[in-house]
Amino acid sequence: MPDTAPTELAKAIVAHHAGTFAGFNAEPVPTPTSGEPAYLAALHAASALGFIAHDAECIARAWQARTVRTGAASPEAWPDEPADFGLQPLPRAQDFAACPETLGLYAVLPDAAWVGRMARAGVPTVQLRFKSDDPAAIAREVNAAVQAVQDTGALLFINDHWRAAINAGAYGIHLGQEDLDALSAADLQTLRNSGLRLGVSTHGYAEMVRADAVGPSYIAMGAVFPTTLKKMATAPQGVGRLQGYARLLRSYPQVAIGGIGAEQFPEVLATGVGSIAVVRALVNAPDPEAAAAALMQAMRGS
Repeated sequence: MPDTAPTELAKAIVAHHAGTFAGFNAEPVPTPTSGEPAYLAALHAASALGFIAHDAECIARAWQARTVRTGAASPEAWPDEPADFGLQPLPRAQDFAACPETLGLYAVLPDAAWVGRMARAGVPTVQLRFKSDDPAAIAREVNAAVQAVQDTGALLFINDHWRAAINAGAYGIHLGQEDLDALSAADLQTLRNSGLRLGVSTHGYAEMVRADAVGPSYIAMGAVFPTTLKKMATAPQGVGRLQGYARLLRSYPQVAIGGIGAEQFPEVLATGVGSIAVVRALVNAPDPEAAAAALMQAMRGS
């Protein structure tokens, strides 16, 4: 293949996908780990389209894998075949207990009182995100949250505090990437054996591949839009990227999170995700119950 081929292929990839991934500044091209033309072209193209280094590497490796598998580099088709990204084949060798394919409106809440309030309002999935370093306070709040959802039908996930979640009999836990990486193999097995469902936060392709390795119950993707809730290490992903992520993770229940208000629900749901997580749209609302009802109606597309 001529030396110009990767350059021309990279240009073709950018030309086909610039509209989908608009709004991102070009990123530096990471040091290549392969000399294959399709890999090199995709690495340069993904960087030009604004994907950070470890995500550009994932995309480039997937592009190369698909090229080998199909015999064509196909610049017009963004890679979305799980096997090309090295995701676990089905049925997964590593897998947590299953949760519903569609989790619906997903309320992320600061304490047990809010958990109970939104569960009673009919929100189908709730998460306790209780910030404390006091083990006794954590145990009290997690136990209170578990009690608060009794007889409501709401599925309760506990953010981070997985030992307390096991002890209290919660439905599931939610971990960020750093929390997941901090688990030992024994911790991970304890979690898996507990029967708790596991949700994992991701912010791009590399983190989705990392999450898939443990076979979580669902994968959260974000932040979709700008959010002031917490300092984000990565730029807002946007709906174009979310759509690509949703196609790749089509065998998982998916949760979109980050700066999503009612007005953005239609375009987010159009990507194929089955759940939208909200924080401020409920806890900052003048009438949280009315806001929950309106957002659940928006989830139904009516």
